[in-house]
This record gives sequence, structure tokens and C-alpha cells, in this order.
Amino acid sequence: MKSNTEQLKWVFERLNAHDTDSLRAVWNDQTVEYFPDRTCYGADEIAQWFEEKFAAIEGFRLEVISMVDSGNDALVHWRMTGRHVGTVLGVSGTGRSIEVDGIDHFVLKDGFVVSNTVVYDQLLFARQIGLMPPDGSPLERVLKTAFNAKTRALSLVRKN
Repeated sequence: MKSNTEQLKWVFERLNAHDTDSLRAVWNDQTVEYFPDRTCYGADEIAQWFEEKFAAIEGFRLEVISMVDSGNDALVHWRMTGRHVGTVLGVSGTGRSIEVDGIDHFVLKDGFVVSNTVVYDQLLFARQIGLMPPDGSPLERVLKTAFNAKTRALSLVRKN
């Protein structure tokens, strides 16, 4: 049997090949994937989620930065790159390049992924596609000023 690290290296190779059919070897009906935009149950839903991302992110690629495992748990730090051409997190394609880091927390047992929780920098993604202004930009300062004014006004209303 492969170690968790060996198995996950294979998983990321298959993801980079956009090969969800092969990945069904590690997903079963009980596998749960907690993605930022939805939770998927079972191999069919998980494969569909990835197919949607492959279509929405041209050149979708995950580079493994580091990987550690202990018992049934494994953490993978990765960098995803590609071009935003379709809907991701409800935002239509912009054609912009994206590069975001993330971490997966896998629970593996008997050669299968039991669960996986995916976390990545959604604010950086939003900035890269133009949904949010660049960090430190004049527009960002205006947005923060307006937000802080609203927060102060609501605080005053709640006190009265």
C-alpha cells in the first residue's frame, strides 16, 4: 500500500492531467470534499466540481509546495495557477491570470480519501481577477473608509 504522501503526489499528478476518471480510484461514495464554494459528496460530485474548475481556469495547475502527514491526516500546501476564463466562486471569467496558494487537509484511510478540506486565499483571488481593488490602492482606501463609516454609524444606532 502507498504511503499517504505517495498517494497524494499521485492525486496531484492526476489533477494536473485533468484526469478525474483515474481519481475515482481514491474517491468513493463516502468521500466528502469541503471546497470554499460548496461541499461535494461522493466521487461523481467531486469529479464534476473539478471538471467545472478545469473548464473555468484555463491551464489549471497545482504545484505542491510541501506535504506532511501523520497517521490518517495529511496537509498539502499548493499553488494554483491558470487563467480565469469561466465562472469561479460565482464570478464570470475575466481572462486574467491567477496564482493563489492554498492548503488541503486530507483524511485518508485504506487507500481512499475520507475527507478533504480546501482553504485558499480568496481575497487574493478576488484582487487578481479585478473583483476587489489592489491592496493599498486609493480605491481600497475609499472602500475601507466607507465601510468604517457605516460600522461607526451602526454602532451609534445600536447604542440608542
